[in-house]
Amino acid sequence: MKKIKLIFSFILVLFVAISCTVEGISDDTALLGTESSANLNKIFDISTDNSGKVIITPTADGAISFKVEYGHGTVSSVTVQPGASTTHIYPEGKYTVKITATSISGATTEQTFPLDVVYRAPENVAVTLNKNIHNLKVKAKADYAKSYLVYFGDVPNEVGTPLSTDGEVSHDYAVAGTYNVKVVALSGGAAKTEKTTPTIIYDAYGLPITYELATQNYGVGGTFGGISTAVVANPFPIGLNTSATVWKYTKTTGAETWSGTYSPLDSPIDFATGNKIKLLMYATEVGKSLNVELEWAVGGTPTNGVAVLKVANTVANSWQELVFDFSTIAAIPANAKFTQLVFRYDDSAKGSGEVIYIDNIRLTN
Repeated sequence: MKKIKLIFSFILVLFVAISCTVEGISDDTALLGTESSANLNKIFDISTDNSGKVIITPTADGAISFKVEYGHGTVSSVTVQPGASTTHIYPEGKYTVKITATSISGATTEQTFPLDVVYRAPENVAVTLNKNIHNLKVKAKADYAKSYLVYFGDVPNEVGTPLSTDGEVSHDYAVAGTYNVKVVALSGGAAKTEKTTPTIIYDAYGLPITYELATQNYGVGGTFGGISTAVVANPFPIGLNTSATVWKYTKTTGAETWSGTYSPLDSPIDFATGNKIKLLMYATEVGKSLNVELEWAVGGTPTNGVAVLKVANTVANSWQELVFDFSTIAAIPANAKFTQLVFRYDDSAKGSGEVIYIDNIRLTN
């Protein structure tokens, strides 16, 4: 019996001892350590397209999470897991990014990092100008541009007109002239790129046509069938025409019988104010007719091909006035308005290199 009591007492003491050891292990968290994260760092991936996008990737040894404070904007912080990133859009400027790493023990390590966001200057600036008499419309495109400012060049101390990347701005000039239209491409930061385009603004094109005015665009329209034209110094400043400049019309060798020129008119030829067109012509031979043809009537009446007159010169090597009396064509309404003027010379034969000169085209009664 005594032996049994001794064995039972030994077992009881051993159980208590074991119980104390297990409880001690459960309560002793010091075995986990108190080490914080080491080698805290970051990767900044800054975009180069002036979007301001920055990808932030925090790194550290032994971290189980990171808190990133951008140093800009209303979001105070975000939590990022190891190996992950966070993205933020920054305006151009200098910022301080704060990163706090948390280890498995709960210990934290924090560090700040400077971030410098610099936008690049826009490149390949392309400007599109569309003119309509005194009105100018401007569009612009450029790589890395956020927006634009347009300076039309007609007032002192001009404030630039804002232009969006896909937009268009319009401006009306008070008078004709040559203006330097400047477009400034903005990066969204300090960098910018400028492009200046000298632009001629003309008065409305229409009769009378003298070929003397810098404010008139005598190059409007074009030619067809083998004709060439140019405004030149008057080679024969005698007789009826002593003006400084005239229009040279060349029917090149082999030019088609139907060849000629066309000029769209900003100011229509209005028969309510007169229906005779008079002009001066110089030719080196007689008997070949000059056609004056009026097209694209306002309202469509009459149709093209109706208002056509041919008049032959009767004097060679001298300026002569030719009169085209459209009142002789009954199909033309008294109030007709025409928006295109066409000239054709000697439409009965192909060109042989003829040269004529025309000047002072006007509408009269």
